[in-house]
Amino acid sequence: MHEASIAQSVLDIAGENCKKAGYSRIDSIRLRIGRASGVMTDALLFAFDALKADTIAAGATVIIDEIPVGGLCNSCGKDFLTDEAYILCCPECGGLSFKVNTGRELEILDMEVS
Repeated sequence: MHEASIAQSVLDIAGENCKKAGYSRIDSIRLRIGRASGVMTDALLFAFDALKADTIAAGATVIIDEIPVGGLCNSCGKDFLTDEAYILCCPECGGLSFKVNTGRELEILDMEVS
């Protein structure tokens, strides 16, 4: 489960930045995760809850903004968005040549600290 290592990295990055800014507690962390990133959000939340004990994020919640898969089809020229995590063809025309522009994100957006 690579979500545990992602959760640990989020905790490390958030904790380091929180301490650098002079804060002692993280109340919440907002993440942007694309549907095609390969991250299972339920597993990430579970791992985060298991790993946060005895850290400055012990009471923190994680808020996830899920980003749909979006792209541009080379066949029909249309932009598309889909809630599917994986696409094999353009949802507009069925074309096989397209570029995925969104949906692979994995970013820390912001934190609430005190």
